[in-house]
Amino acid sequence: MRPARALINLQALRHNYQLARRMCADKALAVVKADAYGHGAVACAQALHDIADGFAVSCLEEALELRAAGVTLPIVLLEGFFQADELRQIVAHNLWCVVHSDWQLEALERAELAQPLTVWLKMDSGMHRVGFFPHEYQGIWQRLQASANVASVVLITHFSRADEPDSARTHEQFQAFSKASEGMSAPISVCNSPALLAWPDIRSDWSRPGIILYGSQPVAIQGLSREKFQPVMTLQSKIIALRELPAGEPVGYGAQFIASQPVRVGIVAIGYADGYPRHAPTGTPVAVDGCLTQLLGRVSMDMLAVDLTGLSHAGVGSSVELWGDQVSIDEVAARAGTISYQLLCNVKRVRYEYSTI
Repeated sequence: MRPARALINLQALRHNYQLARRMCADKALAVVKADAYGHGAVACAQALHDIADGFAVSCLEEALELRAAGVTLPIVLLEGFFQADELRQIVAHNLWCVVHSDWQLEALERAELAQPLTVWLKMDSGMHRVGFFPHEYQGIWQRLQASANVASVVLITHFSRADEPDSARTHEQFQAFSKASEGMSAPISVCNSPALLAWPDIRSDWSRPGIILYGSQPVAIQGLSREKFQPVMTLQSKIIALRELPAGEPVGYGAQFIASQPVRVGIVAIGYADGYPRHAPTGTPVAVDGCLTQLLGRVSMDMLAVDLTGLSHAGVGSSVELWGDQVSIDEVAARAGTISYQLLCNVKRVRYEYSTI
């Protein structure tokens, strides 16, 4: 069997949720959308079920997968519904639903529902994707309060630059949100992972930790805690071939790496079809049998090359960590010009193995 695999440490996930929860003012939704950022939504939700306040997913089908697996905690649909006929299933499965546009509001008001539902009313405070503008927010809230289809309302917005501690945008958005919702008696939800890390003066009744649950830190904060967020996924494979090359010889497609001196090369059974970033350059860190080394040349669909020069113990069958406990996924992402979210969500074709140790 091909040796590429993703090891998922569910105990690390629990540790990270508890650490994130202590940063919150009150409750925390564990964000498990996009298959828990590539970690397996059902397994992650089940691992957190006894400690989480609830979960957040993107859409109805993600929520139904969790309900079918026995998840009974609150689940918020962050994009709401896409067709009016979804509302009956939302009610039937006791889901909470974001409302972010006029058509959703009108569909909710017209619907004949078995019971009223909890609505998360989205404000566009400056992200400019979805949500009601501040000047209309009060009126929308009043319409929801008047609707027999609405049991309660949570006020929600999303920060666009919370991962930039030097930007004033987060405070501007929070001020816009606070002003527009003044006098509205309802819980609020504004804090995503970057906000929890970088903006301790901004807190809300419901926080929405996502990427930090999986051990990635989207903004570096020195001295944040004596405890650290732990990597949940370790992406591994093995050396399947060796090459001893003289100076002047290239490695891989396009001769992106040419040896300046004799080099010992290990070929690893993993590539961009498995989710490893094709644009990760020479020098991107990897670990072979526990020793740090580097990527060489261009990543192929099914294979990549690593530098074994000086690692005389390494050979065919040696274990290779692409990211995990030794190799930071944040550094791999930075080298590849992307973010850890994309790397984790892109993992596929590899074997998943779950552990609680």
